[in-house]
Amino acid sequence: MKYLLVLAVVLVAAYIWKRNRRRDDSPLPPGSVKRPKAIAPTVMVACLQCGTHLPEAEAIRGQRGSYCSHEHRRLSEDGTR
Repeated sequence: MKYLLVLAVVLVAAYIWKRNRRRDDSPLPPGSVKRPKAIAPTVMVACLQCGTHLPEAEAIRGQRGSYCSHEHRRLSEDGTR
């Protein structure tokens, strides 16, 4: 009789262990995975003096357009190319 009781306890423990293991190994539903938000693309502009592309936020604005440095803005707008 005690062997049947030990066998029953082992079977119940194995069942519980297997059930919990399957739950941990199962993939998450598609909606539950949180993805990082995409970063908006940066607008690029070309320097009117040398043609180098740079982000619009870093460009030096002049009367004629965007430049990569104050020196290029000065050279282009003064007409001393």
